[in-house]
Amino acid sequence: MFTYLVALLNREEGQDLAEYGLIIALVAIVVIAALTALGGSLNTILTSISGSI
Repeated sequence: MFTYLVALLNREEGQDLAEYGLIIALVAIVVIAALTALGGSLNTILTSISGSI
């Protein structure tokens, strides 16, 4: 019984999925922060481009 519990605790099958989820969440936070910081500038640039078209 003890060996079964130790083996159950040492399983790493779902660990990769959790790590990928954390990486995706971190990338999403960085993208949101960048868009928030550059939002005004980006809006001005896109308005300028659409005006010239």
